Amino acid sequence: MPATRRRGLYTFFTTSPTLAKSLFFRIFPPLFLAVFYPFPTMPRLLGIDIPNNKRVAYALCYLYGIGLTRAEEIVDKVGLDPALRSHELTEEQLNRIVQYITERGWKLEGDLRREITSNLKRLQAIKCYRGSRHAHRLPVRGQRTRTNARTRKGARKTIGVIKKAE
Repeated sequence: MPATRRRGLYTFFTTSPTLAKSLFFRIFPPLFLAVFYPFPTMPRLLGIDIPNNKRVAYALCYLYGIGLTRAEEIVDKVGLDPALRSHELTEEQLNRIVQYITERGWKLEGDLRREITSNLKRLQAIKCYRGSRHAHRLPVRGQRTRTNARTRKGARKTIGVIKKAE
């Protein structure tokens, strides 16, 4: 190898035919990636890892309770560049995003999931029509069930007719 050209160990191991075919390299390739090529860590917002290489608006959609409309509103109001990727966010920008979400009082993640399940349990407890439809796993909003409704009802169960023995 020439002295002027420096290569990482990972490149050396992958280009060397004897080492690339060795059993050790086939078993432990992630070890070399982790040691010699440190990737940026995933940013965490409210205890949730958001993806690294997506734009911030799309990465925020990974939080349960934030859709694209709310995510774009957050990016606009916090004053972030819409083309910014999530791994490029600084700690100060992450703190501004969290502060904006908390001052709005939006329910996210576990709180939102708990509220939705408690609403469904309340409907079932008072035995209203919507609650009974949820309990029986049938469509809730007036859709027909004679045909269709396969998502809620599941796969068809064929009921056969038994002929009488003559």
